[in-house]
Amino acid sequence: MSGGPGPDAGPGLYHERQRLELCAVHALNNVLQERRFTQEAADEICKRLAPDARLNPHRSVLGTGNYDVNVIMAALQSLDFAAIWWDKRRPLEQLVLSRVHGFIVNVPSNVSLGFVSLPVRRKHWIAVRQVGGIYYNLDSKLKAPACVGGEGELRAFLQDFLSQGPCEVLLVVSRAVEESGGWLNPE
Repeated sequence: MSGGPGPDAGPGLYHERQRLELCAVHALNNVLQERRFTQEAADEICKRLAPDARLNPHRSVLGTGNYDVNVIMAALQSLDFAAIWWDKRRPLEQLVLSRVHGFIVNVPSNVSLGFVSLPVRRKHWIAVRQVGGIYYNLDSKLKAPACVGGEGELRAFLQDFLSQGPCEVLLVVSRAVEESGGWLNPE
């Protein structure tokens, strides 16, 4: 895992790289632009979510991560943020981007062992965040953040994921924005 700017990162970008199955932890830290969560913190959230479970349903039984959306939502709530599911039936033009802190996107991802790609797809969490007026793809599987561009390019980027099949987009907003519904333009 690396924190801090990568070699191709924009100015001051924080970007954690993939380790084990900790993409949810990396996505949280990348969208927040600082290391706020660890595997241990995510495991504690799992225990709080299912205190009596012998096999915790919110993480991998192997102890390597693979956290579900409930862990992401609880982590964000602990910092006075909220995760809002984006309704795919709505046009992305209804997003009030100035009120959205960032995005955590769940996408299908190929599984590989070393250089060999397996015919298996698993879910992977990625972060997207605006820094300095530019949106970046902060996917932990990337060597460095990838520039998405401005608002129009962001909407096209998200639409591309949504149109490819099983994908979920979470809006990361402050609790006040969640309560007011200020992230959505009702037009």
